[in-house]
Amino acid sequence: MKKVLVKEDQKYIRDFISDGLRRGGYEPVDELSEDIVAAVLDSQLAGTDSFELCQTIRDKNDKAAILMLTAPGETADQLTGLMTGADAYLTKPFSTAALMNLLEGQLCRVRQQTVRLEELIGVGPFILDTGNCTLEKFGQRVRLTQAEYLLLKMLMQSPNQVISKEELLGKIWGIDADSKQLDLAIRCLRIKLEDDPNQPTYIITVWGQGYKWCS
Repeated sequence: MKKVLVKEDQKYIRDFISDGLRRGGYEPVDELSEDIVAAVLDSQLAGTDSFELCQTIRDKNDKAAILMLTAPGETADQLTGLMTGADAYLTKPFSTAALMNLLEGQLCRVRQQTVRLEELIGVGPFILDTGNCTLEKFGQRVRLTQAEYLLLKMLMQSPNQVISKEELLGKIWGIDADSKQLDLAIRCLRIKLEDDPNQPTYIITVWGQGYKWCS
């Protein structure tokens, strides 16, 4: 049975998550190990730095899907989670269906990435290796989450073409996902890739339409 790390201080929420995972065919665990396929982390763990834990998981297992649980309106936690390695966030309260749909979506995309043929996309100082799912800028590795990688790949494969927010959101997070997932992922990518994130030259917003990658 595939293991999913669950870190949540409130017992009733932890039990709720664990029950949903078991019904979905997963084994919830409370200790980090290298064989987990995913992690569900509360952003405000007592006595533990949730974002440091997120980074540790990502360093140990770059294929694991990491979901961050946040309180409503906690944009700072959502952004920090994505910057430290989380693939997506889920705002409390949430349903079991929402949790499992998001988790399954991220795990499905991980499986799809493992069977792609190697292909290099070179644009300017960047080389995106779709075989290894890695990005380099001027020869230096840039760490990306699963969602950031997929988003960047879609943009770089269609340089100078506008891709609608609806298409990006639907293909990466699902049609029912919060649109803020996309906005925060774009923000994270700009922080990682742009010389000046406030004046981007690669990932451009086309107001009222979507985003495009400028080569």
